[in-house]
Amino acid sequence: MSIVECMIGSMSLRHALLGLLAEGPASGYDLLKIFNISLANVWPATQSQVYTELSRLADAGMVKVAAEGPRGRKEYAIEEAGLTELRHWLTEVEPVGTERSDLLLRVFFLGQVIPEQARTYLRRRAESAAGTHERLSGLGEMVDQGQDDLSVYGRIALEWGLRYSAMQREWAEWAEGEVDRISRSRGSRTGERECPA
Repeated sequence: MSIVECMIGSMSLRHALLGLLAEGPASGYDLLKIFNISLANVWPATQSQVYTELSRLADAGMVKVAAEGPRGRKEYAIEEAGLTELRHWLTEVEPVGTERSDLLLRVFFLGQVIPEQARTYLRRRAESAAGTHERLSGLGEMVDQGQDDLSVYGRIALEWGLRYSAMQREWAEWAEGEVDRISRSRGSRTGERECPA
């Protein structure tokens, strides 16, 4: 991973944590639980990443330790500098538009395998997208219950995930059909048959 990618990743985690803390004080453990239920679908993070970033935010004066409990438990609260940074990022910093897709890169080279292998690859993508859609649909029941900002805007983000996964499934099913159509067309023109896998 490049230095720029590390910085971008750190910045996104930083802002995710600031956004969660803007809703109210929380411990690292509480933040990780919320992260795993909601934000992990958008930006996954490990326990060590969350705690490391909380320390950086505290060192930068963007959050403070508001309370300490048993076994070294620390509850963090956002400071004014953290709110200012979060609001600046939300309103003035354009999202990073560079996206890489391992999935689509592979699609470009599916001509290097026999059609059945290409169809299998695309079928797995459709099944994966359907699984993601089902998992996200289950989250909808939890998110629909709240009226706080995280629930309201979480529903909006969740809807994007639902629509995106539905589109991915639909596309992969279409692409599998296209591979089938093209391979049949090529086979009938040349009299060749597909090789067994």
